[in-house]
Amino acid sequence: MNPETLRILDSIARDRNIDRELLIEDLEQAMVSAARKHFNSLDTEEFGCQMDRLSGAIRLWRNVEGEGIEEIPLAAMGRIPAQTAKQVMIQRFREDERNSLLEEFAKRQGEVVTGAAQRYEGGALVVQIDRAEGFMPRSEQIPGEQFHPGDRVRCLILDVRDAGNQVKIVLSRSHPDFIQRLFEQEVPEVSERVIEIKAMAREAGFRTKLAVSSVDSKVDAVGACVGVRGSRIRNIVDELNGEKIDIVRWNESSQVLIANALKPAEVEEVSLCFELGRATIIVREDQLSLAIGRRGQNVRLAARLTGWDIDILTPDEFAKGLENLESTVRGVEGVTEEMLDRMGALGMISVFDIEEVGEGVLVDDLELPEDLAATIVERAATRAHEITEEQEKAKAEAEAKAAEEQSADAIMSATDADAESSAASILGGGPAPEPEAAETPEAAETDAAAEASADALLGGGDDAAEKTPQPEGGEA
Repeated sequence: MNPETLRILDSIARDRNIDRELLIEDLEQAMVSAARKHFNSLDTEEFGCQMDRLSGAIRLWRNVEGEGIEEIPLAAMGRIPAQTAKQVMIQRFREDERNSLLEEFAKRQGEVVTGAAQRYEGGALVVQIDRAEGFMPRSEQIPGEQFHPGDRVRCLILDVRDAGNQVKIVLSRSHPDFIQRLFEQEVPEVSERVIEIKAMAREAGFRTKLAVSSVDSKVDAVGACVGVRGSRIRNIVDELNGEKIDIVRWNESSQVLIANALKPAEVEEVSLCFELGRATIIVREDQLSLAIGRRGQNVRLAARLTGWDIDILTPDEFAKGLENLESTVRGVEGVTEEMLDRMGALGMISVFDIEEVGEGVLVDDLELPEDLAATIVERAATRAHEITEEQEKAKAEAEAKAAEEQSADAIMSATDADAESSAASILGGGPAPEPEAAETPEAAETDAAAEASADALLGGGDDAAEKTPQPEGGEA
């Protein structure tokens, strides 16, 4: 061995991020294994090896009982021990590299990295990150995204696992933390903790809602995240291939926060029922579809952002629910106007709410007698059942009416088609002519002769000669 060995070990340590001393110890253990193989020994203490850290010289010895230490020249080792040493070195080097990868990427968990797409394996995307390969399961990919080999992939290191002989690095582009890390990179105020992301709700590939607040009154949280003319938010949206991002202002008041979370819809009123964890939102008719969003996406994300179940009603629906509640409860003996007002203040705005909260809430929060509370709940449950039946009946009637209209449209379409067919036959002047019979060779020959005679009689001379067919295979 010579200094060249040390240079090789230094190169491996630098490229694989492994401690140089660890590699030297692995080499010494490999030489001991080779010596044991050569002498067919099972004693782990019989052989020893030491490598000079400066010159690269390797000293191998054997402890012989009664004779002391016996030096073993490396040249005396055969081919089989050399192969043993090689296999042991490769195995230990791989274990060191795996441990190094595990330690390095465990520290980088939760960090956004940029890699190159390699291939798809069973739906999972394999990405080359530095000197390791990570995989992105289908569940962590943004729906609709497709990468080709060599494409740049920006993703979050979601998890690092020790899977026996390899390290599994799980990547993600659909996790909410990926959005937060992008904001930390694009918005300096977020990384400096001047602006804090209080809550987030995301449906990857479609829409994300963030609630932000500022610890500095001079910094506008929403404006800083959007940037001048939307420059900051545009970079993030481009990275997410057009995913919509709504940035709302955080507020400690749940009513204000819910109203902000439903933007761009304008909210008229917010009623909270803490017992049910439900928020009833009143919006105008022209704002109803905007508040619900496409396929319910806006209200669904707002509910996840705020932590409240959200029901959206129009003013007429809200008034009708209050009217049903009032007419049902007011008929109970002992119920006062003050009790009705306190029910509304607690967010109980329909007979369904009274049925759901039960007697205990009425007794504890409204301080009603138990028998009165039981009567109110019973009346509310009965009325709720009646309303449900009425709604189901109205729905069935609407479906039947729609089916009748669809059937009528089909009949009208068939009638119109028959009328058009009759008109076409009348305007066409009777039945269509029968198809001509196939022309026989004899008839064709007779017709050709007749045409030639007619041409000779009418045109005479050259025209008739030009129309006379010429024999094939040469000039006439």
